[in-house]
Amino acid sequence: MIIPIDQLEAATLHNIIEAFVLREGTDYGEQEASLEDKIQQVHQQLKRGDVLLVYSELHESVNILPKDQFGEAIQQQL
Repeated sequence: MIIPIDQLEAATLHNIIEAFVLREGTDYGEQEASLEDKIQQVHQQLKRGDVLLVYSELHESVNILPKDQFGEAIQQQL
């Protein structure tokens, strides 16, 4: 299920993004960025719709995934 970011409290969204960027294996390229810079980058990607906030009922977890991982029908709804 895709979660619209405008339906979340700002602090909740910030905490979700922070947990995402702190995950091991998250890559931001050759140049190292501060935690706040990484959070801002992901927040901008969410606002632009490049990535989506997704809740998995199966895993009972929230993740941030690239929009292109979803089928064309889902993308057209966005």
